[in-house]
Amino acid sequence: MRSILLVCMIALLGTGCSKFAKVQKSTDYDYKLRMADQYFAKKKYMYAQQLYEELFPLLKGGDKFEAVYYNFAYCAYYMRDYMNAENLFKGFVEVFPTSKRAEEMEYMRAYTFYKQSPKVELDQTNTIKAIGLMQAFINTHPGSERNKEATAIIDEGRAKLELKEYKAAELYFNLRQFKAAAISYTNLLENYPDSEKSDAYKLEVIRSYFEYAVLSIDEKKEERFNKVIEQCNEFSDRFPESKLKGEVANFLSTSQSNIKAIKNEQVKTSA
Repeated sequence: MRSILLVCMIALLGTGCSKFAKVQKSTDYDYKLRMADQYFAKKKYMYAQQLYEELFPLLKGGDKFEAVYYNFAYCAYYMRDYMNAENLFKGFVEVFPTSKRAEEMEYMRAYTFYKQSPKVELDQTNTIKAIGLMQAFINTHPGSERNKEATAIIDEGRAKLELKEYKAAELYFNLRQFKAAAISYTNLLENYPDSEKSDAYKLEVIRSYFEYAVLSIDEKKEERFNKVIEQCNEFSDRFPESKLKGEVANFLSTSQSNIKAIKNEQVKTSA
């Protein structure tokens, strides 16, 4: 039974390829265009793409060129060739800037970068480009019905970039590079000041500076525990209602106690 099915599939595939070859060899360009449109409608994008590409130089400048360019761009998109699709969407807007489809093409160009946005651990160049182009789209099309989705994509992209920065800071802390961790968490807080996790990031700044102070040589401990106290005071000013203020209070009191102990030891030594 499996052998029969396999033979049938090969036969059907061969028939389809044979039919396409005849279309491709045809010199009736109207017929070729109709077939390209049919292939596109049936989601046979590879066949449609090849025919549209052959028709491109013949139809350029004509009445049908815009529709062909439009479908040709979407062939690349539906085949997940996002790099080529991005160039084609961009090219469409450049060739047909006043077209009713131009807004859609601008949006789709930005969307191709969103589709190429990788996992958090990888390089986020495409995420950054998607955010930039989506914001540019919103700015140039303030009344577009696509702006709601564009805003959601921007928020999603920023959340991904925020998480990537957080993971980098967390890695520094886990590697016991506490000063680098403190700086990274500070940058994270500055880059995403409206984040729901802002108070948690500030707590990690405090924790990192505290661990840095603990591991410091005696001559640097007082200065670095004072840095912890400074950060604790900043936390209290900025996040007076935070649920994390108890942990911050512990770092504050411990740092103050450590400084007191250091000063007492200095007095004993000088005596």
